Amino acid sequence: MIRKLFLFIISLLFIISVYAQIEKPQNTPVYDRDPLHFGFTLGLSTMDFGIKMADNFYDLDTVLGINNKRQPGFNIAMVTNLRMGEYFDLRFLPGLVFGQRDLIYNRDSALVSNNLEENNRAEHIMKIESTFLQFPLQVKYKAVRVNNYRPYLIAGVNYCYDLEAQKRIKDAERPKIRLKRHDVYWEVGFGVDYYFPFFKLSSELKFSVGILDVIQPDNREYTNAIDKLNSKMVTLQFHFE
Repeated sequence: MIRKLFLFIISLLFIISVYAQIEKPQNTPVYDRDPLHFGFTLGLSTMDFGIKMADNFYDLDTVLGINNKRQPGFNIAMVTNLRMGEYFDLRFLPGLVFGQRDLIYNRDSALVSNNLEENNRAEHIMKIESTFLQFPLQVKYKAVRVNNYRPYLIAGVNYCYDLEAQKRIKDAERPKIRLKRHDVYWEVGFGVDYYFPFFKLSSELKFSVGILDVIQPDNREYTNAIDKLNSKMVTLQFHFE
């Protein structure tokens, strides 16, 4: 799904770049000369984990394997854009991200239940919900504006605080791992600015990779099966400035 979305965005940007070569009157021609801009962001995202198994994984009794499933989410944010020069901006986009990631544990059902299943295995799905307060700081490199379009690249760092990481686990959800509240992401992305008569709209595809281990140790087998757990996120955003 992500690969198809990526190819679609690339194709769309190519079509736009070809179409933009036809010279047209520019909307808001002095927009990029203003030192400071504000706006808001709406976005869709998918979240998952990068999983590194523990060295003693194959010595565990119950856990036979761990998979991870992406789930959709959405985000909202404020935009503060500081002009640093003709081609560079500094951007700060504090906001909220709502999402979920599923960890699918394959277990030896003979050890977790009296009812044997096919291949002596059972699945346990952990639904890991997260609500992030995020504080991305990015550098934006803008290409030369052509008519009312301007492609760009972004790179930066994003501190996230998970409001749901330490909430109480319900009995029906057990067993379930906990996550740490704090995480830091490296982020890269690309997009296109569209200039309209009274505002600017930007569409952007962003890739985020967490650099911290977010699993909370608790000395239980479901946690001990994982040596390191990193967050990953792909976000399609629309900025209104």
